[in-house]
Amino acid sequence: MAMMISHAVPAISTGFAQGTVRIVLRLEGLTVLTGAVVAFAALHSNWWLFAALFLVPDVSFLAYLSNPRVGAIAYNTMHSYLGPLLLGLAAHFGQMPSLFPYALIWTAHVGFDRALGYGVKYASAFGDTHLGSLRAKPRP
Repeated sequence: MAMMISHAVPAISTGFAQGTVRIVLRLEGLTVLTGAVVAFAALHSNWWLFAALFLVPDVSFLAYLSNPRVGAIAYNTMHSYLGPLLLGLAAHFGQMPSLFPYALIWTAHVGFDRALGYGVKYASAFGDTHLGSLRAKPRP
């Protein structure tokens, strides 16, 4: 007969990554950021271009002026790894290597945001992400 474990981990129902999982996801973001910067350097691309475009995906914040749902859709579209991956694939298969630096800058930005804890947004509010809530915690 199998023995019951009385200290089983309870199901997490917050909808946010917590504890070690959150740390691992943020470290993944840092790893992606580092890899994208190293690849950008290997291309011998212009660092002024990197600096000028690094924060461009954050223009998607403006969609929050409409409402949280539209803001989350815009933010998640610009802060997903899918966009830069598709751009990189287009650069490769479309034989347009000049697009690779843009894909790497975009990838670096997403990794940077994930490393800082800015995850994929829920439509409830800007501060509700898969990596946890960005809202200030009340002081005890």
